[in-house]
Amino acid sequence: MRTELNEGSTMETPAFDRRVLGRTGLQVGRLGISASYGVPADAVERAFERGVNYLYWGSRRTAAFGEALKRLRPKRDKFVLVVQSYTRAAALMAWSLERALRALNFDHADVLLLGMWNKPVAPKILDAARQLKQRGLVRFLGVSTHHRLLVPKIAAATDFDVVHFRYNAAHPGAEQDIFPELPAANRPGMVAFTPTSWGQLLGSAPFYMRAHPLPKGERAPTATDCYRFVLSRPEVDVCMTGPSNAARMEEAFEALRRGPMTEAELEWMRRVGRAVAGK
Repeated sequence: MRTELNEGSTMETPAFDRRVLGRTGLQVGRLGISASYGVPADAVERAFERGVNYLYWGSRRTAAFGEALKRLRPKRDKFVLVVQSYTRAAALMAWSLERALRALNFDHADVLLLGMWNKPVAPKILDAARQLKQRGLVRFLGVSTHHRLLVPKIAAATDFDVVHFRYNAAHPGAEQDIFPELPAANRPGMVAFTPTSWGQLLGSAPFYMRAHPLPKGERAPTATDCYRFVLSRPEVDVCMTGPSNAARMEEAFEALRRGPMTEAELEWMRRVGRAVAGK
């Protein structure tokens, strides 16, 4: 069974069209939504109706996001449910996934995402994840990492069907370390996270994550700009968003409406990114 975008979707762009999520064969919109940042249930439902169907039940599982997923249960075959597990204890993995599914009253997840592995996933963890797949509790396995050089190795193997990796204008190393090294065929789905670099590119990061100041004479990027920067790379299937309210969700849709950045816009984002990163 393939997951399709919902019929009657009103996504306003031909430029950032839906994608096939790598070797999973799942059809996805170009934006994903994380449960962790407080987006209300109504905004999630509206996003779904506008073509956003990569829904990430991650580390902080808010009640509002859970409510949205429950409301969308009648359209379960139209969205991709991603459940993340950070466990380093193989014996706890089944309990973790089953608990998440019970909370939503769902019988399976589409992707089980093994969270933040900056080294090869431990064999016992991978075996436990495979057992959950064999039981039908999950359809595909994914992994997230900050270690860019690990991603091509993951992509060349077949253990994982989806990879989450960091990519933004302040951390553009994927352009050298990941994108040129991806296999031409049968690659995993590629999902980029932290497009705003935790707000650093917006000049709004919390004090404990403050980066270098934005360059003088340059306007500060918006979240829309950050999403467009990431999605302008054809290697990226999905760009994750973390909206805290309906207005932030609209900023993401503005990225879809405006489409890929021009070369001048990309260079401006790179200048800002270099300054924020202190380069």
